[in-house]
This record gives sequence, structure tokens and C-alpha cells, in this order.
Amino acid sequence: MKKIILLFTCLLSLVACQGEKRDMYTVQFYDLFDTVTTVAIPAKSQEEAKDLSDQIHEKFLHYHKLYDGYHTYPGMDNLKTINDQAGKSPVKVEDALFDLIQESIHRYKTQSKEVNIAMGSVLKIWSDYRDGFEAGADFQDQDLNKEHKQAQLPPMDQLQEAAKHSNVDDIILNPEEKTVFLKDPKMALDLGAVAKGYATEKIGQYIEEDLKIDSALISAGGNVRLVGQPIEKDRKTFVIGIQNPDVLSEDSQGSNVLDAIKTNDVSIVTSGDYQRYYIVEGKKYHHLIDPKTLMPGDYFRAVTVVTKDSGYADFLSTAVFLMPYEEGRKFVDGLDGVEAYWIMKDGQIHYTDGMDSLLTYHRKNIKEAE
Repeated sequence: MKKIILLFTCLLSLVACQGEKRDMYTVQFYDLFDTVTTVAIPAKSQEEAKDLSDQIHEKFLHYHKLYDGYHTYPGMDNLKTINDQAGKSPVKVEDALFDLIQESIHRYKTQSKEVNIAMGSVLKIWSDYRDGFEAGADFQDQDLNKEHKQAQLPPMDQLQEAAKHSNVDDIILNPEEKTVFLKDPKMALDLGAVAKGYATEKIGQYIEEDLKIDSALISAGGNVRLVGQPIEKDRKTFVIGIQNPDVLSEDSQGSNVLDAIKTNDVSIVTSGDYQRYYIVEGKKYHHLIDPKTLMPGDYFRAVTVVTKDSGYADFLSTAVFLMPYEEGRKFVDGLDGVEAYWIMKDGQIHYTDGMDSLLTYHRKNIKEAE
């Protein structure tokens, strides 16, 4: 799993932000996609809010199980089922899993080779070596700078051998039967770069279309999906904070927000180097692996993407995080309805032209002159 925590203002109290007839209620879930998920929805009473949030949680949990590559669940063929059957037999899956795999392959082939869901064998090695030693924004109860003497890096020859089994053409899809077959028995799929955003988008659509809710905020780690606009009379837009990579908890001024985005009815997704990592010989190694080097991406501290669809934003934030700046900037500038914000390793900030009107702080003093 990936992504940093984006901070959003006003909506983190249990019952807050009064509107005319409804209040905005906030609930947090701790059993989804290895992160804290927060959902803020308007309701006429706490009882109604609980009923709505229970429905949302049930739906979200289903996606969590479906995209889980490490556990099986009764009555469900999920991602782990597909991996377990690699080289053996096709697996018939639900539309939500089939469609995500199909879409991820299409985007890999047409937009970016940086996000390859067939790299599961490589990512599993990294995960095994990080296991037990992790720190970062998702682990704030731990010492963020603690180094374990036992921690080691995966051997490069082991990573290179695993990378031989990451050819997306070995993923055989049957759209009519909705089956997935991994032709290579040593291949494994990993949806960590795309599943949380895809699920968040599905939940946003469920809130709008099925629950008929016209204003909501979903924050699944660093995946934020905004439904409509705030219900408060005096607020025209949601305000989403971009976390300072160097300040994971509030500083002496009570803020760990580097900048903030004011917008409605879009998705905001961030990929960063400080959400999940471990330390080996004094150096931090995060979880976003570059398929070219088989090592953690080393271009930025974080990349934030703003676009309508949360699943697409999730894919793009990882892809752009793993591209050099000039390449990533050209890539984003060529996309319709997509904006991006880079935090460089030296602290400089770059952003696309369309981001300028969305930012509240307008930190032009540290933005690259372009």
C-alpha cells in the first residue's frame, strides 16, 4: 500500500460544521487498505449518520478484501486467488476486480510504464525485507528515525530474477468470462499503486448515486475524494492540506501543512517518500519502487495530483513520482483536466499552471521560476 496522509480542515471533529438542516458527521475506519480512512457526510442526526457510515464501510470493506493480495476470504475469489493460481488455471472474478486489472494494463501500455501491476514478485521481496522495521506517516506510534540493526536491503540479483516475471502480456484476460490467468507461474499481481484510489472513486460514486448524498469527503490515506461542495453557508470550497514531508506531526505553530488546495468535486492524491519506509545503515528506503532500477524512486519527496477520478489520480501520482521532473511535467501538461504539485528533494516546489488558482498559500517564493 502507499500514499501519505493529506490533511483536511474543519471536518475532523466528531460532529462539526453546522449547516442549515444537516450537520457534517465524521467517522474513521481502521480496517481498510492498511491506513486510516475518514469519511465526512451530512446527516440530520447521529443515528442517520451511523446508518449511512455503516453502509459505506461495508462497501469499502468489500473492495479491501477483493484487492487483497495476502489473504483469502470465504466465498470470494480475490487478488490472492489469482496469484495462487498463477500458471495453473484462470480465475473468474467480480467486475470490480476484472475492470481494475484491465484498466491498469491499458494505462501501463498507453500512458506510463512506471506503474506495472505485474511487479508483485519484486514488491513482495521489498515488503518482506521491510516487514517489522517500517516507520513513516502510517506508523506515527513508532520512532520515525529508528534504525534496526537487523534491517537489510534485498539483494539486487534476487530483485532482478523476480523482475523477469513481470511481463504484463502474461496476464491473460477473458472479458466475456471475466477470468484472469497469469501464464507465468512465478508472476504475482500487486494492486497497491492503484487499488485504494479505484476503491475510493467507487465509494464516491456510491455516495452520490446510491445514497443520494450531495456533499461528502473521503480520505483514505493520501487519497482524497470530494463529493460536491461543503454544506456550510459560509464555505464555498473544501480545503485540503498538503502535508510537509519534514513535519509529520504538528509543529510549534500547530501546523504540518505545507500548502492547501481549495476545490470541490474532484480527487486529490499524493505519493510520498515518507509514508512507509525503513532505515538501513542510516538511509531511508521507502515503498515506491522504480521498475527501471528496482529501487525506491529518488526524484522527489512527494507528488500531488488533482483530477476528477480518484482511481486515475492514484495511478498518476505514482507514475509521476517515478519520473524525472521534466518528463513528468511534460506528461502532466499533455493531459486534460489534470494538475500536479511536486515537492523536490531540496524543498523547492513546482506546480502546473492550473494549480495556481487552487492553492491558498501561493508559495511562489519557493516555486521554481518557469
